Amino acid sequence: MKMHLLIQATLVGALTLHLSATAAAPIIEVYKSEYCGCCTEWVKHLESNGFKVKAQNVANPSDYREKFGIPKELGSCHTGLIQGYALEGHVPAAEIKRLLAEKPKAKGLAVPSMPMGSPGMEGHRNDPYDVMLVQGNGKYSVYKHYN
Repeated sequence: MKMHLLIQATLVGALTLHLSATAAAPIIEVYKSEYCGCCTEWVKHLESNGFKVKAQNVANPSDYREKFGIPKELGSCHTGLIQGYALEGHVPAAEIKRLLAEKPKAKGLAVPSMPMGSPGMEGHRNDPYDVMLVQGNGKYSVYKHYN
């Protein structure tokens, strides 16, 4: 009888742990063009790295970049939002996790343009690129450099 109760308690505990871990996964809202393949690949990158994604096809993704305060010169093809931080372009999941852990006072992160080799832009070459940290005043600096 005691063994039966112990097994039940273990199963309930494991299920509770699984459900709480699933519920705790951060959700990223992504605003993208319906026809953009690299945006879809970036969403897959986020999901494979533990994020839940709520992707919305919109007519002008750049409207969301502007709305969330990311400078025009850092623009790319899609914009995301997670826990109050904007994500512009092909930002690697590792840098998003770092951002959420460090919680800097900032607007968010941006990877300008669409550099080859960044998440969602995998292909025949890997170009160096920077992930930029955008401050509240619109100024930005290199948060992480990728070779």
